[in-house]
Amino acid sequence: MAKNLLIVESPAKTRTLKKFLGRQYAVEASVGHIRDLVKKDMGIGPRYEPHYEVIAKKKDVVKKLREAAKKAEIVYLAPDPDREGEAIAWHIFEVLGKDPEAVRRVTFNEITRRAVLQALEQPGDIDFKKVDAQQARRVLDRLMGFRLSPLLWQKVKQGLSAGRVQSVALKMVCDRQAEIEAFVAEEYWTIGAELAAGKRTAPFFARLHRIDGKKAEVGNGEQAAAIVRDLESGSYVVRAVERKEAQQKPGAPFITSRLQQEAARRFGFSVKRTMALAQGLYEGSEIGDRGAVGLITYMRTDSTRVSEEALAAARDVIATTYGAASLPEAANRYASKKGAQDAHEAIRPTTFDLPPDAVKDFLKADEWKLYKLIWDRFIASQMLPALFDVTQVDIACGSYTLRAAGRVPKRPGYLAVYRETPEEPGETGEPAETPETPETPETPETPETPENAAGGAAAGANGAAQGAQGVALPPLREGEPLELRRVDSEQKFTQPPAQFSEATLVKALEENGIGRPSTYASILATLTERDYGEKVESRFRPTALGRLVNGMLQQSFHDILNEGYTAALEVQLDEIEEGHLDWRQAIANFDEKFTQDLEAAGERMPNVKRDGVPLDETCPECGSPLLMRFGRYGAFVACSNYPTCKYTRDLEPAAGAPAAGAAGDGRGAQEAAAGGGGSGASGAPGSQASPAGTADGGAAAAPAEEIPPCEECGKPMALRRSRFGTFYGCTGYPDCKGLRKIGPKAEPPQPTGVACPECGKGEIEAKRSRRGKVFYSCNRFPDCKFALWNRPVPKPCPDCGAPFLVEKTTKRTGTRLICNTEGCGHSEQVEPAA
Repeated sequence: MAKNLLIVESPAKTRTLKKFLGRQYAVEASVGHIRDLVKKDMGIGPRYEPHYEVIAKKKDVVKKLREAAKKAEIVYLAPDPDREGEAIAWHIFEVLGKDPEAVRRVTFNEITRRAVLQALEQPGDIDFKKVDAQQARRVLDRLMGFRLSPLLWQKVKQGLSAGRVQSVALKMVCDRQAEIEAFVAEEYWTIGAELAAGKRTAPFFARLHRIDGKKAEVGNGEQAAAIVRDLESGSYVVRAVERKEAQQKPGAPFITSRLQQEAARRFGFSVKRTMALAQGLYEGSEIGDRGAVGLITYMRTDSTRVSEEALAAARDVIATTYGAASLPEAANRYASKKGAQDAHEAIRPTTFDLPPDAVKDFLKADEWKLYKLIWDRFIASQMLPALFDVTQVDIACGSYTLRAAGRVPKRPGYLAVYRETPEEPGETGEPAETPETPETPETPETPETPENAAGGAAAGANGAAQGAQGVALPPLREGEPLELRRVDSEQKFTQPPAQFSEATLVKALEENGIGRPSTYASILATLTERDYGEKVESRFRPTALGRLVNGMLQQSFHDILNEGYTAALEVQLDEIEEGHLDWRQAIANFDEKFTQDLEAAGERMPNVKRDGVPLDETCPECGSPLLMRFGRYGAFVACSNYPTCKYTRDLEPAAGAPAAGAAGDGRGAQEAAAGGGGSGASGAPGSQASPAGTADGGAAAAPAEEIPPCEECGKPMALRRSRFGTFYGCTGYPDCKGLRKIGPKAEPPQPTGVACPECGKGEIEAKRSRRGKVFYSCNRFPDCKFALWNRPVPKPCPDCGAPFLVEKTTKRTGTRLICNTEGCGHSEQVEPAA
């Protein structure tokens, strides 16, 4: 029997840990949080003391942990090494009822034999300052969520939510959209000349830089034409030549937000996808004869700190692979940003004898991409800067000065390993194109190549801006005359900043000090889950509901739902963790301000649920004002004279946006007509479909086929849409509720021969979801809601005795039978049929 018990968060970690801890240790998982605030009375006492209860679905887990703890002499609590993990460790300690002397806290930044055994040799105690900081965060979120969300239910619609961080993220999305819509494009012109030092030298481009010694600003075609005439008739001479060596430094190893941003730009991964892949790499992957290996360090970090051991290992890899000439004299060290918790190392490989090529056959394609990205970035961070010979030439033509720039690689440095993906135009929030003259960039993280090194605005086909591009210039000297080959001019317009992508929203949250590495993914998910925002071409755009909620919240809570105040609260949480601030005092300060705002909002905030949002339109049927209302499926337009007039329609999209049906923001019209204000009869079959001639995606629709009339009343049927998809509904609704499903008839459930393990009465059957995906569930649904995604096979588990195994197929391992019982790692290969 094992003398020691190690408790981690994830079941996936248990499989890795068991392989190198031996029989002295039993390893169990809490499967995340096991306790949360009780829901009655918010779960908060009069002095903000939290009241906890075991989460209902974790009662079996807690029971299992208690039984295992009774058998162990020492219990080691090893949830993740952050505030949330510290709080989970404390909650586990509270429910175990074990003697405090027999419970120790251990943390490891990587799941490797060396790191885990070293942590077990040096156990510590639970850090109650971290626990207090996490409790303060949870109480703050509960205070706001439980008191502010019901106000939105009362004033707008049921099911909405507001939060300390999510509402500020929504504000940022809405502010960016407002900035885009208010943007006024400005005309500007780029002008350049193709010049040559002689007939035998290659021509080069120089861009107009100054006029009469001042920065060149050409704002209209007439001015551009006059300058072109002057340049075509003028003579050119080299005024100044400046040559220098420029270096481009490598970027720091990844922190969470930078990894999310780079994975999004390079691979198109969502934040959620990136974190799921990183979690798997951290917890351990099967690598041939070596078994399960944790390939990267802890992936939720805001620190660029790296251990001395890892720095030495990286320098050995660089010397062996790229030569000692690629190494700086001492290891590169990077300062973490101000306000970073600095609790863990940067994200890096754990084992330096497993380069990406050595593990490619053992990882899924996306796992390997992310591992290689982390490996390359870390190795590059410890290499020498790239060096370039930069030449800048100023050329005089009367009162005009043109500038040409060339940049030639001298030493590749870290660029031999890693090049960061450039930001898209407008990602920074600045206009995507401006008439500013670009300077030669020398910033540490600018991912430049010899071909585009000098930067600058895109030149287009005519090459007007090619002088800014990274091409080699011919040898030039001051006073040397030049020949004019041609003059090019191009009209351009400044562009608005881009809407936020997941990567750029994370970047903005990080720059504003909002949220922490562990919260970015959930913040972004909330925006779309609550229908506050939608993603159009991978960019966040606020919905009508999102704009309305944001406007109402900003009207009443602008002093606390803003970037500055939210960032200040994050700083206070850091101060609690450091022991410089009492957590109850921090909550009391917030609660006083919040309570005042809440009381005022209850009186001032308009009741959109009752009164709707006035639109500058009149009803085409009765002439009454039209209102925007919100139903179960989104925003729609309805007549203010309801129920006398039952006119409704979808909410038109904003200019340049897809049709309402395509974007999913104009639904629920008939529901509101039946019940008014979004609380209509449940039998409403959905909203009107997209206008004729367009399909759901906004593309031209196929020629309409003849639709048979309603089987119940004989009236025509119309194509309609609901959250379950498209269907035909009777035009006589609500008097007739006839409808006809579209698509093939549903297949009857297929029996599997496996008894339901949950109720013991039913049988598991194969069924199809609304989207056509096969799943397996009990045939006694809805009395029994047991369900699986993997096919159950009536074969008992030889390890734990479970009555069935499930079939799982992956590209890497093929088809295997695995045990579905939590904590049992049984797996066996399925031999292919002969």
